Amino acid sequence: MGTISNSTFVSLDGVVNHMDKWHFDYVDDEASELALEQLQAADAMLMGRKTYEVYAGAWPERDGKYADAINALPKYVASTTLSEPAWHNTSVLDGDLIEAVRALRATDGTSILMHGYGPVAKALLQADLLDELHLWVHPHLAGVGDADDLILHPGLTKKLELTATRTLSSGIVVLTLRNPDA
Repeated sequence: MGTISNSTFVSLDGVVNHMDKWHFDYVDDEASELALEQLQAADAMLMGRKTYEVYAGAWPERDGKYADAINALPKYVASTTLSEPAWHNTSVLDGDLIEAVRALRATDGTSILMHGYGPVAKALLQADLLDELHLWVHPHLAGVGDADDLILHPGLTKKLELTATRTLSSGIVVLTLRNPDA
């Protein structure tokens, strides 16, 4: 059985979007190194359409270790509207999200990394298909957004086990949480 880990940046007030308002002041060598470690430990990436569109518009044109790693990985996009992905090595998971991800996860030893905490991640957590969550909690109140921009999802109740914490010199605290039901 494979595993699915989600790595998400989040502001102190729970915002996962509008990163231009609260995230980029915290990007440094230490954070970049940790992000690269997470990426290099993965066999594939899984993302929703919105994350895919942002990434596909940025990463194929970049150079460096991180860009090389992300561009080389197989990528799976959960979407009902995307039919022809332009980014190299990308497959679209259409149809039933939960069944498609169960099939991906059924591959022994496969480590799948997700970025972003939107509808796809929330659905996978609810269905106990998300094994681990890495929350990069930034010491910054974003003060923006609406319900769709928050880590909170009404109706999603899940007890997670804290397995690790790492405090970066920037003040970001990375919480690693395991889903005992996955």
